[in-house]
Amino acid sequence: MTSPADVKSLATEHLLVQGVERALGWPDATALGKSFALGRLEESFPREKIMTPSRLLDIVMRRRLEPPQLRLFQDGRELNPGEYLRTQTNRRRQDIRLVDAEALGGLLDAGVTLVLDAVETFDPALEVATRALRWWSREVVQVNAYLTTGPASGFPLHWDDHDVIVVQLAGEKTWDVRGSSRPFPMYRDAAPNTVPSEEAVWRGVLTPGDVLHVPRGYWHQASHADRPGPLSLHLTFGFVKRTGVDWLAWVADQARELEIFRRDLTRADSAEERETERARLAEAAAELLRSRPPELFLTNRERSRPPARHAPALPSVAGPDAVVCVTEFAPDVERDGANLVVYGGGKKITVREKAEPALALLLSGRPVDLEKASAEHGTDIRPLARVLVREGICIGLTDELSSAYTGLVTPEASWRLP
Repeated sequence: MTSPADVKSLATEHLLVQGVERALGWPDATALGKSFALGRLEESFPREKIMTPSRLLDIVMRRRLEPPQLRLFQDGRELNPGEYLRTQTNRRRQDIRLVDAEALGGLLDAGVTLVLDAVETFDPALEVATRALRWWSREVVQVNAYLTTGPASGFPLHWDDHDVIVVQLAGEKTWDVRGSSRPFPMYRDAAPNTVPSEEAVWRGVLTPGDVLHVPRGYWHQASHADRPGPLSLHLTFGFVKRTGVDWLAWVADQARELEIFRRDLTRADSAEERETERARLAEAAAELLRSRPPELFLTNRERSRPPARHAPALPSVAGPDAVVCVTEFAPDVERDGANLVVYGGGKKITVREKAEPALALLLSGRPVDLEKASAEHGTDIRPLARVLVREGICIGLTDELSSAYTGLVTPEASWRLP
């Protein structure tokens, strides 16, 4: 479906997406993973809306977090959780482990690196920013936060099995980036990748507003040890791309649909029988690969991925006043005669073609005020919005989620229709 020209998508209208593209000089996401890149966000970019050190600590202290999601590093080693977690017994004599505020404060004073993985699951602004990057890149994205205090360093020299975009938000950090020593290394691989590359790609200092792109397999490390200032905070947005191995695994799962692959393999004594079985399976496998190309795998992946967890709607007679699309990837829409078929969030729904303008708006990923949109369009779009909410493709806009769009998604035409 081609959206109306004046209905903008979250994938291009989010300020973080725009900022990354401008900083790195990319026209779109096609450069992701291809080569090292370094740039800087515009001075007007609202970094404090993305994350601040105090907000990160507030998240840590208000939730039950444990390794591996929350980890602390000091002097090149990972600290034992007992050094910063304490067990609290409630009145029902149930033991609950929480971050010890006094212990954590002492570690921060001494110098430590605090790492919180998947921080987008706790913070609305990062949830929306990460969704925008997923729609932009069409890849699974996770954001991890790294808060370093004093003369501490982070991880030792290492490589990641995914592409990374680093955004420095506070303080400074020295980075050492090297080339890869194994082309396209994987987490589960046929050979280890333990010898760091000697190829120097970049060594320098990131300051607030700097953006760094480190492709998969590039060795790198960061340290605050030689930098002024009490702390450093940066976010790493990890983009997990699919590989040929993932495609083959998906095709193998599809093989269960065919009887020939569900049959037991024989242990025939006859070489002729063994060759007949091999040839029969090889022919069927070749046809299976031809009929399920990589693009089908990628499309199926985007269409079938369920939305992330969201707060359920409270009972209401009137329904939500505003809604927003929350699928992990941008919904896919196909024409089927006089109908439009929507794929998104693991769901498939069909609507009449005349609903296209309203549908394009509701699936844009931008907040939609239903009353204003209906008034401008001249048609009540609430029934369609209710269908999309019921199917989990959209949700009612809460105050908390609304604040995540404010200042990061341009408000102009948020509810307009052609």
